[in-house]
Amino acid sequence: MASKTKSLKSNRSALNVTGLRATSQRALILEIIRHGHLDADEIYRQARAKQPRFSLSTVYRTLQVLKKLGLVEELHFDETHHHYEMKPSSEHQHLVCLGCGKVVEFECPLSLKMKEDIAQEKGFEITGAEIRMTGYCPKCRQKRK
Repeated sequence: MASKTKSLKSNRSALNVTGLRATSQRALILEIIRHGHLDADEIYRQARAKQPRFSLSTVYRTLQVLKKLGLVEELHFDETHHHYEMKPSSEHQHLVCLGCGKVVEFECPLSLKMKEDIAQEKGFEITGAEIRMTGYCPKCRQKRK
């Protein structure tokens, strides 16, 4: 219980730093996003389980505000869903399961070298890069056999 209180305080602090009023709904959405790459519907379902009066429109509005403030990133793993994650402190890449949609983060030092080389070769200022690999997680691979 102490860690839950600590993380809610951390979420409220993050909101206060941006000048945004730290409401319980905003703090809850940040808390939910901290635990994975979720789409708005899943964030809504988890929020409603904790606060039954939560609305889907609140989730969408809050996500847009948090995105503008740079607290969360919107990721596009496929054409139909946007997933959200906390703004990462370091660059990372994603493995996406084609079976269940599970997203796993990993770091690839080679991507940093590749960015440097391409930037120098092409005279480009590269501000970010995304590497996404798709396949099947162990559980989905078992189901496919």
